[in-house]
Amino acid sequence: MDLLQQFVDFMNANVVEAGIPAGEEKIPFMVLMLIGVGLLLTVRTGFVQVRRLGHGFAVATGRYDDPDEPGDVTHFQALTTALSATVGIGNIAGVAIAIHWGGPGALFWMWVTAAVGMATKFSEVTLAQRYRETVSADDPTAAQGSVSGGPMYYIEKGLGSKWKPMAIFFAVLLMFTSFLTGNAVQANTVADTVQTSFGVPMWITGLVSAAVVGAVILGGISRIGRVTSILAPTMAAVYVAGALFIILVNAGQIVPAFSLILTEAFNPSAGIAGTGVGAFLVTLMWGVRRGLFSNEAGQGSAPIAHAAAKTDEPVSEGVVALLEPFIDTIVICTMTAMVIIMTGVWSETHPTEITLQGGDLSWVEYSESGRYAGTDAPTQLSIVNGVQDVEAPGTPLLAWHEVAVEEFFVDEGRTQPFSGTIDPSTGIATATDGTEYTSLHALAVESGAPLTLLGFQEGLPGSFGGGIVILSVMLFAVSTAISWSYYGDRCAYYLFGPAAILPFKAIFVAMHFFGAVVPLAVVWSLGDIALAIVIIPNLIALLFLSGQVKEMTQSYFERKPWETQPGTVAKSRSGGD
Repeated sequence: MDLLQQFVDFMNANVVEAGIPAGEEKIPFMVLMLIGVGLLLTVRTGFVQVRRLGHGFAVATGRYDDPDEPGDVTHFQALTTALSATVGIGNIAGVAIAIHWGGPGALFWMWVTAAVGMATKFSEVTLAQRYRETVSADDPTAAQGSVSGGPMYYIEKGLGSKWKPMAIFFAVLLMFTSFLTGNAVQANTVADTVQTSFGVPMWITGLVSAAVVGAVILGGISRIGRVTSILAPTMAAVYVAGALFIILVNAGQIVPAFSLILTEAFNPSAGIAGTGVGAFLVTLMWGVRRGLFSNEAGQGSAPIAHAAAKTDEPVSEGVVALLEPFIDTIVICTMTAMVIIMTGVWSETHPTEITLQGGDLSWVEYSESGRYAGTDAPTQLSIVNGVQDVEAPGTPLLAWHEVAVEEFFVDEGRTQPFSGTIDPSTGIATATDGTEYTSLHALAVESGAPLTLLGFQEGLPGSFGGGIVILSVMLFAVSTAISWSYYGDRCAYYLFGPAAILPFKAIFVAMHFFGAVVPLAVVWSLGDIALAIVIIPNLIALLFLSGQVKEMTQSYFERKPWETQPGTVAKSRSGGD
């Protein structure tokens, strides 16, 4: 395990966080690549995300569907399958993390990345449709999906057979990622939420959710499409309705909240964990990171779902796909951010049990710029009358969500300050009278899903707020796992053929249960590393194939095939195979 942790730390430092130095921070290469390719595709497609957004909504409604066209699912089902994977824990926890570190201004940069990501998503889905492969209806594997598509196919077929090693590399990494961030992490989130809220053992929740996921994915893409076409809109509607209620009840704060977002975007004080000089870069980077990973534009996952849509016009599915970053980030992430900002929970401290043997405990020190910076734990920390005994700047401070805790108490009511020492190696606090504690109490900041939960609890009466967030976490996580199973399924099919489909699904269900019952710190990191690497071959392909995307886009909107009754006129693929 130590060797694995060393590998994770090395890869995080040299892959995920590698970048161009900018003061105390780095601009990650992966962010520069995603933004740069997105801007290029925006220009080459003629700002398709602005000019063709309305057409995307029209196609998604099914107005132009033709059931006789090749594919497994409708435009709407392809969209909801992809959205089920995209709209998830990141919309609840990711936004909160961005505001925690970057402040309200981080939301503006999430909007920017969504706008750029719409062109990226349009391009990768259009290419996935063009270069997809189909099998005949009487093929035994057709029940599992008659269509296969995605970056591995347009890398190999679009760039040529000499690029096949890069296509294989992509497929291996995305299949690996499907077991982890798309599955095991989701299962753990559900199990942890249910245990915390209702006291149900994590293994029981794991068994139930694994059974649900297994029952759906064994039916193939057609069943996945039917389930997600109901589940995705339902879960989004429940979550957005709760957020919208809070926003409308506090309507007088809407303009001030947007004003704060815009002001903080360019002249930020940053978030509660990112205050100090140079905060603009902190705000920008956290907004960009959470925005890109929320809508998944450029990662190459969603094109696999969209490749299964019933159409012979690749661009018609591309315009449907550009709706995803809009719905995911512009709509749902904005709703989350507005709740957090308008209720004020992002900058407040809250009664918290400080678990000394794990939880969200960390160690920080003040950097020269005035911001908190992570550091190693001391051998021992002295607490005098509730306050950390700090002898000099640079001394490690016990923090909760990366923000130093100001005062510690023995009791939940915070009436008895703690005095004594804390041993980080054992996670035990020893008071001056010899009493030992494994947790203390304090006022501390929140981050992630608990911060969003606080916002909903503050904004809605009774227990409705907490119930909505808990329900959303459960639905988002399960639907994400269902959709990611199809992404991994198509990668397994590409790598090993139809015989690999059922073994993959069996492993996927097993990994779902595994993820529900074990700590996933290393699994999270491994998944993040895979995602950081997997974008590289996809972005290279998008860069070299951008000319084809431009030609197909121009041809589609010049011909306007949607104005013809379905099936009456042959529709050609511009730039042909």
